[in-house]
Amino acid sequence: MLKKLIIFLLLISTSIFAQQKVVTSIDTTKNKIGAEFKLTLKTSVDTLSKVVFPRLKNIGALEVIHSYPIDTIKKDDRYELIKKYGLTQFDSGRYTIPSFKILINNKAFLTDSIKVEVANVQVDTLKQKMYDIKDIVKAEDSLGDWWKYLLGILLILGIGGFIYWYVKIRQKKKIEEEIYKTPIEKATSLLNTLEKKELWQHGEVKAYYSELTDIARNYIEEAIEIPAMESTTSELIAGLKAASLKKKMKLSQETIENLFTVLKQADLVKFAKSKPLEFEITEDRNKIQRAILTLDEAIPVEVPVDEDLILNEAQKQKQIKTMLRKKRNQRIAISVASVLFLLFATATYFIATKGFDFVKDNILGHPTKELLEGEWVKSEYGNPGVIIETPKVLKRMDLTKTLPKEGMALIKEMQSFGYGSLLDNFYIMVSTIKYKQEGALDLSKSIESSLKALESQGAQNMIVKQEDFQTANGITGKKGFGTFSRIDGNSQSSTKIYYEILLFGQAGGLQQILILHEEGDRYATELTDRILNAVELKTTSN
Repeated sequence: MLKKLIIFLLLISTSIFAQQKVVTSIDTTKNKIGAEFKLTLKTSVDTLSKVVFPRLKNIGALEVIHSYPIDTIKKDDRYELIKKYGLTQFDSGRYTIPSFKILINNKAFLTDSIKVEVANVQVDTLKQKMYDIKDIVKAEDSLGDWWKYLLGILLILGIGGFIYWYVKIRQKKKIEEEIYKTPIEKATSLLNTLEKKELWQHGEVKAYYSELTDIARNYIEEAIEIPAMESTTSELIAGLKAASLKKKMKLSQETIENLFTVLKQADLVKFAKSKPLEFEITEDRNKIQRAILTLDEAIPVEVPVDEDLILNEAQKQKQIKTMLRKKRNQRIAISVASVLFLLFATATYFIATKGFDFVKDNILGHPTKELLEGEWVKSEYGNPGVIIETPKVLKRMDLTKTLPKEGMALIKEMQSFGYGSLLDNFYIMVSTIKYKQEGALDLSKSIESSLKALESQGAQNMIVKQEDFQTANGITGKKGFGTFSRIDGNSQSSTKIYYEILLFGQAGGLQQILILHEEGDRYATELTDRILNAVELKTTSN
């Protein structure tokens, strides 16, 4: 009887070990104080199984310094899940890593216990040279790097100020040296310049009338050759009448009266402190302009008959136009060169102090950096609701056409929202599903379905990792992450894309968040972290 009982117990123990699904191993059983032991747990399950590895701060007397993400390797219709823990101990001695529970489909399986040894770090004072303790070295005073930036800014401002001053001085010189061909050209130009000064609009009526009458007197003196600047108003009008008879100028009485009226008004303003109204000032200016134009038209013009003189004048005009065109092109070239030099100097300075990436991202622009620094929007999407903060408002999408008919038959309601596309630098999609029948959802299988959808849209060489995820409000879900290759159909070039998928299951409802961006884009990584750290979820509502 006793023999049969022993055989029965052996059979039971054999069946128990045959059901063991967790393989336990460690990289080394002996290490120095503070060094890392890597404890590895492996289990092979089918695609429908749910495996939960515990979150531990200590395993026995050893401290968990790092809990590595779960590696998932797909073998035919099964998954091999690999979970690693980094352990350490800061006291020497022999320790035992005790067994602990792993849940597979809510059934507990125990890991193997392993003995390890933590050794002291020996110090050999005979072989190792010993040195006296060095004296305290006083730190040198440092002003920091701010003066470099200030010096660069002052240098750029100085160069810009010099170029501005140089261009302005040249323009001023050209204006001062400008020689008018005819008295009428000079008078017209001076009248336009006077209007741009806006003297009477700023209360300087006396100065305005003084310049206005000086322009008229100068023109009469140069064109008609009478001493207009030294004459009184009455003497000027009398001399003008006499000159018109002598030169056979056809002047109307209205032109002389208008000129006389404006000159008398100017005398009253300058000597009697008269203040004409705005419309009177405008009318006086127009009278002077009309009088000058009328006088110019009335002056007889002697046309030279010499053909050589005409030819020389045409050649002279052509040379003047050529010279003006060259000067204009020269001014344009100087301006363009100055702008290019400033851009080059600024770019060189920032590359030297900040690096090329800083210049590329901040001056040339970076799409994901602009999204990160833009105005964010917090909103709720779908049912069950997903409250999420994003750099852009997500727009409604129709994904029902991409799902198989047998899958759509199980769905009661589906809503999807997104920004960007699979070909953009950054893509985010939020979708919610309500099923016709309530029940527990297998989030691992749902992640697999989502990844198959990406593969159907061109994703290749996909690496899959999964782990549990918990929101700030304590709602648990599943997180899938990894990389895949995106092939450009035109250039056939390959781009490495990083993805993260969050899935949360409720009774009759599924909430999903998908984010894609180029691997190594640090601005996109900050975008992803900010979005996922602020996710809020609502429960299913009928």
